[in-house]
Parts: sequence; structure tokens; C-alpha cells
Amino acid sequence: MESVASALERLADLAALPHISRLAGAFAAAGHELALVGGPVRDAFVGRELNDLDFATSARPDEILAIVMPLSDAHWDIGRDFGTIGARIDGHTVEITTYRTDAYDGESRKPAVEFGDSLEADLVRRDFTINAMALRLPGLVLVDPAGGIDDLIAGRITTPGAPEASFGDDPLRMMRAARFTAQLGFAVAEPTRLAMAGLAEQIGIVSVERISEELSKLLRTAEPRVGLELLDATGIAALILPEFPALRLEIDEHHHHKDVYEHSLTVLDQVIELEAARAHPGSPDLVLRMAALLHDIGKPSTKRTEPGGVVTFHHHDVVGAKLAARRLKALRFDKQFIADVSRLVELHLRFFGYTEGAWTDSAVRRYVRDAGPLLDRLHILVRADVTTRNRRKADRLSFAYDDLEDRIAALGEEEELAAIRPDLDGEQIMAILGIRPGREVGEAYRFLLELRLDEGSLGDEEATRRLSAWWANRA
Repeated sequence: MESVASALERLADLAALPHISRLAGAFAAAGHELALVGGPVRDAFVGRELNDLDFATSARPDEILAIVMPLSDAHWDIGRDFGTIGARIDGHTVEITTYRTDAYDGESRKPAVEFGDSLEADLVRRDFTINAMALRLPGLVLVDPAGGIDDLIAGRITTPGAPEASFGDDPLRMMRAARFTAQLGFAVAEPTRLAMAGLAEQIGIVSVERISEELSKLLRTAEPRVGLELLDATGIAALILPEFPALRLEIDEHHHHKDVYEHSLTVLDQVIELEAARAHPGSPDLVLRMAALLHDIGKPSTKRTEPGGVVTFHHHDVVGAKLAARRLKALRFDKQFIADVSRLVELHLRFFGYTEGAWTDSAVRRYVRDAGPLLDRLHILVRADVTTRNRRKADRLSFAYDDLEDRIAALGEEEELAAIRPDLDGEQIMAILGIRPGREVGEAYRFLLELRLDEGSLGDEEATRRLSAWWANRA
């Protein structure tokens, strides 16, 4: 936590940047108020990088446009209906929003937008006190009508007014509270937590797209576990991602000391650690983190108690992949995201057969072929899936996966595993067999692909001989 003086110094340095100084001067010359609001002001106090600068103003959208057009290289008004105008000034993107007093009517899935005239009124209608602070420009006056600085010092998340009223204005704020616990390491005040539990059902009036976006932001934080646990404890998770809390009741066959719920959160924690340790590109990786959270959701529906009391979850990987795809589709994630997450869920158990006996080179090739572009993510997910407290077992699994990765690398030096194709392409197949495009070409291609996976590259001459023999026997 930065001191007030230090935070104000950071904000003053920010306000002195030429594009912000020009913007503040233009609004003042036009007789309108302008203030830096929300996240950047909060982050100045907690020592975070000052990104995503948001401004609020007394000017209406048309007036904002008139002020920024002479200053900007480009501008856009896609958010005009919500009072927001964007512009690029000296290569920097800024967004300026008219003071607002938004609220849900209890039935609509989107808040009604109403413009206001007061910065203080705009601030106290915001989600949490720590986001209800502003810096007036160009005078550098800190405005904190709801005691946000006190809550920052205390590491507390609470609403400017009664939490019931705040969450009634926008129920998505309940999910934002969970995200801020994960993002900032703060605790939700007890009255705020109780209001979340009491109003959980209200999340149903929020659009699916907004819910998905907020869930994604939570998973990208440094410690999403605490936010997910809060959503579960307040009953919100059961409404937006019911497969997650359903894991609590099941016992994991590999890790009898943990239920599947706790195991899944531990896997998510370990995925995040491995992202950093392996310098995983694209981190934080939403596909990988979602797959970690959902990798065992097939267990509740596949649980069986065998003779002797042995608990099994046969085919929970395949079932889980289907359940993950169904849930992510309901949350309206894009097709590629859904395909990638569900494929990782489907493949996450494949490696454990490696520890039961030596894999042939053919099996290693198939592992790589089936993972395709997800191979690096699969490496991380499988390693993270080992949560046993038995050090000897954990080491054995780790060494086995080291060996698998070494074999993949060694085979990869001999042939391009990530892009395994038959020795002959479709044109060559048609020429050799004297056939036209159609189903038979596909059958021949698959025959040659299986040969490639089993035996490696054969070369054109041998592949031609094998293909001709296969075709003769087939005829």
C-alpha cells in the first residue's frame, strides 16, 4: 500500500503527461469538469501499474466529441448511448464518459443509462468504495466521497452505500467483488458478503456475455481460487457455473485425501505456477485455466462404487469434455475456445497410461498428433493434475512426464511431429491409384497416416508400394 503522498505524486506525474494535460486544458477551456476516475486512482494507492485510464466529465457525449476532435488523431462513438466517447491523442487511447446514474429496473438484462451532473454523485453510484475515487483535472484535487482510501488501507471491499442497493443497481457487481478479492488480495466486508448471498439469484438478470467476461477476468487474475471460493460460498457459482460447486461432493480416486472440488482448485493453482515457471506464452492463458477448473467435471455423473468399495470414474474425461463444451456454449464463449478447452479435458488422462508401461514411438506420435497445437498446454495441465501428497508417487509421475517430453523432443528432431502427414498427398494418391476425388482418396490418406504414425516416414517409394498393395487387397 502506497502512502497518500506517494500515490498523489504518481497521479500528478500521470496528469502531467502531454496528452492528458492537453485533454484537461481543453475541457477546462470549454467550461466542463474532467476527472481521472476509478481503477487508475485505486491502483496508484496499491502500487499497481496505471493502465486503462478512464475519465468522467460533466459534458454530454456531443460536447465531448466537440472538445476531443481538434485534439485527436482519431475518435469513435461506439459507446455514445452509454455516454462514452473514445479518442486517440498523440498516439494514446483515452475514453471519456459523461457523469452517470445507471440502474437496473429489476427486469431488464441491461442497465438503464441516465446522465448526471455531479462527480460526487457519479462516484457514489459506482461498485465499491475503492473504485469510487477521482482526481479532478487540471487542479489535481483528490475526491473520495465514500471513504475509499480508508478501505484501501484496510484491504477491504465494500460498497459506497448499502450493498443491497448497489447490487440491485447492477448484480454483476457481485462477481466483480469476487474478482477484486483475487486481483488485489482484499477481503469482502461481511455485510457485503451477506448481501451477495442474499441477492445471488439476481445474477440471472445480467446478460450471459457480461457474466462470461467477468468470469474470464477472474480466471486471469494471479489468484483466482479465492474469488471462485467466494462465488461458491455465496451461491453465485451454482447459478453461473454449476458444474464447479457440484465437484465438492465427490471423492477423487487418485487423491483420497481431497474431494474433487479441492483437487480442481489445486490444479488451477499449479497451472498458474507452471505458466510462470515455464514462461508459457500468452500467460495468463484463459483456455488452460478454464480447462484446469473443468477437467474433472465428468466425475459426478460417472461415479460408480465397485465390489469391495472401490470408487471409479470411468470415462469421466470423455463425459467431462462434453459437459465442458455444453457449459461454455451456454456461456457463449467462441467456438475455438470451446473446442480447445473441451479437447484438453478429453486428453488430460491420456498420459497416465504412460506410467503403466512403455509407450511405443507410435503411441508418442499419436499423443502429439491428438494434442496438436494444444500440446504445450497439455504438458502443463497434466503436470498440474498431480496433487498427491505422496512424495514418491509425485516424483515418479514427474519423472515419467519428463521422459515423455524428452521422447517427444527426440522424435521431433527426427520428424516434424506437430505436423504429421502421410508420405504421399492427395494428388499423388489419385495419380498412383488412378482414381478421382472422393471417399476412396480419404480412405487411402487415412491408411497412409496410420502407417506414418506406426512406423515413421517410409519415403515415397515404400509408401507407394504399401499403398498399391493395400488398394489391391481392398479391391
